Amino acid sequence: MGFPDRIERTVELAHPPATVWAALTTAEGLASWFGQVATIDLHPGGPARMSWANGHTARMRVERVEEPTVFGFTWQINGLPDDDPRRTYVEFTLEPTGTGTRLTVVESGFAQLPEDAHRTAYRGNTDGWAKELGELVAYLDAA
Repeated sequence: MGFPDRIERTVELAHPPATVWAALTTAEGLASWFGQVATIDLHPGGPARMSWANGHTARMRVERVEEPTVFGFTWQINGLPDDDPRRTYVEFTLEPTGTGTRLTVVESGFAQLPEDAHRTAYRGNTDGWAKELGELVAYLDAA
């Protein structure tokens, strides 16, 4: 049996898709819930970067922009050296609902890793998405 390749989470947000889109795709939005400092060039192939207070920095590449429904990027895999070319792909899908937005995030590409790296990255990102999506909800609800 192979390793799990994807993490998928869905959250119901009491905010319209345009508000959620801005939280996901602008430097100001990302820095408010995902990292402490963010930059983003919002077009396919554009660079993005987030930094956290603990000194960790994530370098990303925008892969998909279909405003206001789909945003995707690739980023470095936590635990691998900075020069490792392997990346995972993260895609956010926004679906309007009667009360706001259903947001689904899928991160895939973990199966390319050897067992030890897979265990570290998959577990870390599974926990990370639960935490980060909670921070997104708190950020949007406080606005």
